[in-house]
Amino acid sequence: MEQLLFALLTIIVGVAAAIGYFYGSNLLLDRIFPSRIADTAKASRNLRRAALIRPWLFLGPALISLTVYLVYPLFSSIAYSFMDRGGENYVGLANFRWMLNDGEFRQSIYNNILWLIVVPAGSTFFGLIIAALTDRIWWGNIAKSLIFMPMAISFVGASVIWKFVYDYRDAGSEQIGILNAIVMAFGGDPQIWISLPFWNNFFLMVILIWIQTGFAMVLLSAALRGIPEETIEAAVIDGANPWQIFIKIKVPQIWTTIAVVWTTITILVLKVFDIVLAMTNGQWQTQVLANLMFDWMFRGGGDFGKGAAIAVVIMVMVVPIMIWNIRNARREMEGH
Repeated sequence: MEQLLFALLTIIVGVAAAIGYFYGSNLLLDRIFPSRIADTAKASRNLRRAALIRPWLFLGPALISLTVYLVYPLFSSIAYSFMDRGGENYVGLANFRWMLNDGEFRQSIYNNILWLIVVPAGSTFFGLIIAALTDRIWWGNIAKSLIFMPMAISFVGASVIWKFVYDYRDAGSEQIGILNAIVMAFGGDPQIWISLPFWNNFFLMVILIWIQTGFAMVLLSAALRGIPEETIEAAVIDGANPWQIFIKIKVPQIWTTIAVVWTTITILVLKVFDIVLAMTNGQWQTQVLANLMFDWMFRGGGDFGKGAAIAVVIMVMVVPIMIWNIRNARREMEGH
């Protein structure tokens, strides 16, 4: 109850502070550059000056926050990646040479590649199929709402839910995990699913696919609705069946949206952390780059140099995809 009250108080104080800032700053700006004065020329000049300054009053807090929490940490991480354990002495490329020779780092890269192959493809595929199937039926919006619901759950919350799906109890005990219950119903033996090497990575990926399918579905559904009816009607007249219409008419026309969805989920996958931390904490060969960075920077005595070097690797992998994604989205908007 105390935590709920504290969270509620934080929200109230934060909203009140934001309202107070914007109201007070605009009031102060109007006092400094008054427009209701007898001198018409001066009033006009004050209006122009206030109009130039006012947008920055709204952008100011966001720019300051971005500088403090994004720009500064970015350059700080790059600097730390060339430092020793305590972030005090320059060691050159030693941290990056360590990464190339570290087995756990190579395992993390391998796992990240698996995530990059499976999760964006799975989420986009299921999102597209669901969007197409629910597009023309009366209860489609209800189905979409249910599928989109996991997006409202945090990654940690989703991991807790799926822990009950993969749960394992000792032999002889009653199995409460849904997956083990199904296996036993067919005469199989219960398994510790999240500790099975290689396959446990896919069990963790299912969680993110479950979450991101709703995101993909919403964007792709909007894209499908934007397809001109004339092209579909022409295909029907030419004798195309529903499968041909979907593959040869609809998909090519929304390919840009598919690419944006795919790359957006790819960026998220490169930064995946919460699910691995909550489910396995990187054990049983499930380690990924973000979790490895967290381990080196905040655990085991804290090695800022190695942790920052891993962070730089993640950034180098994310930035090109992000730039391509932004350009592609902007190109699509200009096309409309």
